[in-house]
Amino acid sequence: MTRSVLKLLTGLVVAFAILPLAPVSAQDAKKDDPAFLSFGAGFYDFNRKKEKGAEFRVEYRSDKKFGFFKPFAAGAYTSTQQGFIGAGVLVDLFLGRRFVLTPSFAPHYYWGGNNKLDLGHKVEFRSQAEIAYRFDNRARLGLAISHYSNASLADQNPGTETLTLYYSLPLQ
Repeated sequence: MTRSVLKLLTGLVVAFAILPLAPVSAQDAKKDDPAFLSFGAGFYDFNRKKEKGAEFRVEYRSDKKFGFFKPFAAGAYTSTQQGFIGAGVLVDLFLGRRFVLTPSFAPHYYWGGNNKLDLGHKVEFRSQAEIAYRFDNRARLGLAISHYSNASLADQNPGTETLTLYYSLPLQ
């Protein structure tokens, strides 16, 4: 990961760590969130800027838990004709009643690429951290930073980052 990405992640963590957090009532603490259909739009390759573009994502985030992990499935397409389909796990970490930090990890099938930016392998791993505001109806509005990498499965492993704005619609 480059220094600017690390600085951005550190800034996000610090900014939200010092926010005054609403107390969690006993009733709210007992409620689990429902499954979500999440829509995202963001800036693809915003950090390295070899193939800048837009990325559009759709995710199904399950309400089922395996320990504290929840499965999710995702699809994404960029304005630079690159695409991703994958599934993985996420964890919802509630910071009071209103804010949710959601780290996630998922292998993705990747296609596209060109002479400006080719991620080097058909298998790419996406790691992401999202901070979201949770509304009364449990819908969420979040900002996420993600990193795609093939984890050196190929000789070429340029990686790329996306900054995404999410709206997560609760499915009830």
